[in-house]
Order: sequence, then structure tokens, then C-alpha cells
Amino acid sequence: MPVRSPSQTSGSPPPKVRAAFEQLPAEVRPTLLRVRDLILEAAAETDGVGALVETLKWGQPSYLPARPRIGTTVRLWLSSDDRPALLVHCQTGLVDDFRRRYADQFAFEGNRALVLKPDRPIPEAALKHCVALALTYHLRKRR
Repeated sequence: MPVRSPSQTSGSPPPKVRAAFEQLPAEVRPTLLRVRDLILEAAAETDGVGALVETLKWGQPSYLPARPRIGTTVRLWLSSDDRPALLVHCQTGLVDDFRRRYADQFAFEGNRALVLKPDRPIPEAALKHCVALALTYHLRKRR
């Protein structure tokens, strides 16, 4: 389902995506739904992203620019130890970039996951910046 901004959506994910969120443990679901909102906000605020597609990939809520070769997919799920996580393609180098910029604000899992620290509020500005970097990954590589 293509969306342009949070204000142009019903505020609720499409049915299949909503069902995936409902499969998550109740204690992490609100956090990942808030991260979803931040993804939509970051996409709307970031030049070049355009319309965003909200879908499922590997059964996980996934977000990517509707136009090809703009950015890489951002997925939401759990880390290996069941913490809320934002996942990106492991061959992009994005997690290394996130780690360099925000090691004090997030935990990381390998080269594919930014993991939220459960004992802290979501660092929203930093998370939105990471999302913007992912959603413009290919666009930035062409410059």
C-alpha cells in the first residue's frame, strides 16, 4: 500500500501488516508501532523518498520507497534476544554507519539490525535519521 505521509494514512497499517504486528509480544508491540510512525514521518520529511510502500517481507512489516533504486527496505521485528529492532539489508553497510553515528543511543546486531534499548525512550531524532539514510541509500550512492 503506497503512502505519502502519516497524515495521508488512516493511522493504521494495512490488514496483513496489522496482523503481523498483532503476532508480536504485547510488551514490544507499542514500541514497534511507534517506530512505524517514525518511519512514515522520516519518509515524508526526507527529500527524494516520495511515496512509501508498507508491506510484508519475510512476514515482517516492511517499508520502502515506491520508486525503484531510491532506498533499501526497512523492516521491523525483534532482535535475536527479543528486543524491538529495525532491520536493513546486511550488504548495505548501513548498520556500520548507524553504529559510528549512534553507538551511545542504540544497540546493534551484526550488520543488519539497529536494536532499541528497552530501558530508554526511543531516541526519535536519531532513529528518523537512520531511517532517512536507509530510505535514500541508492539515491545517495548515485551522487
